[in-house]
Amino acid sequence: MRHFRKKTLQIISATAFTLNIFSANAQWKPAGDKIKTQWAEQINVNSVLPEYPRPIMERADWRNLNGLWEYAILPVGKAEPKQFDGKILVPFAVESSLSGVQKELGGNNELWYKRSFDIPSAWKGKNILLHFGAVDWKTEVFINDIKIGSHTGGYTPFSFDITPFLAKGNQKLVVKVWDPTTDGYQPVGKQRKKPEGIWYTPVSGIWQTVWLEPVNSQHIVQVKSSSDIDKKKLIFDIQTTGTNSANIIEVKVKDSGKTISAYKAKTGQQIEIPVETAKLWSPENPFLYDVEVALLKDGKVIDRISSYAAMRKVSTKRDENGIVRLQLNNQDYFQFGPLDQGWWPDGLYTAPTDEALVYDIQKTKDFGFNMIRKHVKVEPARWYTHCDRMGILVWQDMPNGDKSPQWQNRQYFNGSELIRSGESEANYRKEWKDIMDYLYSHPSIVTWVPFNEAWGQFKTQEITEWTKNYDPSRLVNPASGGNHYRVGDMLDLHNYPGPEMYLYDAERATVLGEYGGIGLALQNHLWQPEKNWGYIQFKNSKEVTDEYVKYAEMLKKMIKSGFSAAVYTQTTDVEGEVNGLITYDRKVIKMDEPRVRKVNREICSILD
Repeated sequence: MRHFRKKTLQIISATAFTLNIFSANAQWKPAGDKIKTQWAEQINVNSVLPEYPRPIMERADWRNLNGLWEYAILPVGKAEPKQFDGKILVPFAVESSLSGVQKELGGNNELWYKRSFDIPSAWKGKNILLHFGAVDWKTEVFINDIKIGSHTGGYTPFSFDITPFLAKGNQKLVVKVWDPTTDGYQPVGKQRKKPEGIWYTPVSGIWQTVWLEPVNSQHIVQVKSSSDIDKKKLIFDIQTTGTNSANIIEVKVKDSGKTISAYKAKTGQQIEIPVETAKLWSPENPFLYDVEVALLKDGKVIDRISSYAAMRKVSTKRDENGIVRLQLNNQDYFQFGPLDQGWWPDGLYTAPTDEALVYDIQKTKDFGFNMIRKHVKVEPARWYTHCDRMGILVWQDMPNGDKSPQWQNRQYFNGSELIRSGESEANYRKEWKDIMDYLYSHPSIVTWVPFNEAWGQFKTQEITEWTKNYDPSRLVNPASGGNHYRVGDMLDLHNYPGPEMYLYDAERATVLGEYGGIGLALQNHLWQPEKNWGYIQFKNSKEVTDEYVKYAEMLKKMIKSGFSAAVYTQTTDVEGEVNGLITYDRKVIKMDEPRVRKVNREICSILD
């Protein structure tokens, strides 16, 4: 009889859970009538992007706060609303279809969010951290009607220790966001108030995972890892809370579960761990060492995180023909990949699922590329971990903002620059440093790109030198496409549609930072029925593939003459742009994949 009752309770519980899902889904549906990806149909509002959001620094215990929140849009300066407008699905931007709202915010309004949560009883005595993956742009956070903090920056994570402000029972969480998009000076990338051509829909509010994490009052805050393959060592800089000089950091490096090296040091000390028989990371063999970091107090572990690290080196070197080449692990290595915008027709900045996030990287590998240029956007941490694990090099752009001087891509040493206000300049420096700190430990990232096509370009030499000094483990591409200055590691040319080498630098690597843009508009896979464009357009897959291969054969000759990397525009269609290898909804591969893969692999191996 007891067994029957237990089984009955399980059935009732499962039924209640199912009803809750149906009830929640009944309060939400994608907004608008634009095209969508297949993954949009897989969204369960009770389990939205449920994967651990920061795998390079992972703790065992955490709680996801994604899902349906209340929202309201009010004029700037208004108090918290007593009545909210409805439900919004976090973490999708308010302008996106998957938010269920799809409304413009604009600089004259503020976006309010509200939800409640409880603290698990197992977390009693712990400090509770509230994490935001990214919120665009200015954020204020309230716990139980107390403002606990604020943050500016649309691309980087931030967190607050909310422990002192918690009450018994349910906790009230309110978030207020202001985002002027292009009415402000802040980094916005391709967002525009009036999207057209190469400019896209604004993205405002929460667009990455929100989550809770319990820690001890003394805990690990950040783990920065790098490597020196010439000296055969991994290097760790680990930041912790507190000032207890007796606390110890222990780092273990593992290969297939076996500890190959371990090291202890007082908190605040740099840790260098020898790796005598190093396995080097590359796109062909993306080997990662497992890393375990523990914080010890009086011999007891008070915090522990799981991480990973890689042994790899990026550099430049002049070859026997006098051409400065990019190198990976001390070998000439031609870097070739697509311009990857990272936009989604249903989620805008936010991929509908983690499977969707992986898809674009996997297809890039399938096409035979070895690199991705992440174009004026920063991705969630899981995207970079997927690149680390799958093996793809990443050029990381700084999202552009503010106004732009005249673009002078075919001139050298005399490019014009923007004179920013002090506030704008300080914000650029803050957000660029935050992005570099956020992504520092990901081995897939090999190049920082501070400026693109003169968009918001200012003090190029100073910014480039600061970037290089702040992270000497990577290359710096100072001004992709111009305006050009004699600084950094690369001279980067843009040319559409075909490749062309119209400038050359004998002292730095010369790269083709953008070319291609071959367009093909496919009915039923278009963001908009009219005004779709590519730099050159064709009528079918064969014509597009033929043109792609023609450009690839031209590029092969230019590699011999001096190009050391190239970036093809682009991975997918984006809104009105139809020049992707794949449609915007990711449902059609527009080129002959085997032909593209064959010629791409020939390009990538041309310096072997």
